[in-house]
Amino acid sequence: MLGIVGLVLVVLGGSVLATGLGAPAPSWWPYDGRHDVLLDEAERTRWRDEGWWWPAVIAVLAVLVLLSLWWLLAVLRRRRPAEVLLDTGDDEGASLEGRALEQALAEEASHLDGVDRADVLLTGRRSTPGTRIRLRLHPRTDPAATLRALTEGPLTHARDSAGLPALPAETRLQAVKHRPERVI
Repeated sequence: MLGIVGLVLVVLGGSVLATGLGAPAPSWWPYDGRHDVLLDEAERTRWRDEGWWWPAVIAVLAVLVLLSLWWLLAVLRRRRPAEVLLDTGDDEGASLEGRALEQALAEEASHLDGVDRADVLLTGRRSTPGTRIRLRLHPRTDPAATLRALTEGPLTHARDSAGLPALPAETRLQAVKHRPERVI
């Protein structure tokens, strides 16, 4: 959406600049000459004496600044934990790299029967991680059996080896595209 708005603004600004530099303007274009201005003095000072004008301008600008800050924070915020805190039982604790846990889970899940490829993404916080798993299944694979094998195998192994009380998982199953079979 941001790219589309930027593109529209660039096209409009470029067309105004081209008209200002002497390029011929279409008949419907509101600015038709080199010396035509975007806002004349009457349009610029039209609402200046109204009591609601400046509070409305300030409110709109404040909302735009707050939305921009919210967007910037959303972009800069990490979506996944870099490490997982482990309870070692000796009041010291340890940490496990998040990518190592993701790779181990993906590797073990990709070796399940009927799984062509597994992608794992760690979510949540360092102390309470979760996972998003996407499994690409071969044709004629039973999704329920694969999901059961994933829960009893790789997810249980990861939870037990990391010493986590729970490891919630959101799993998406996709079928691998294959050529149509010919029926004889």
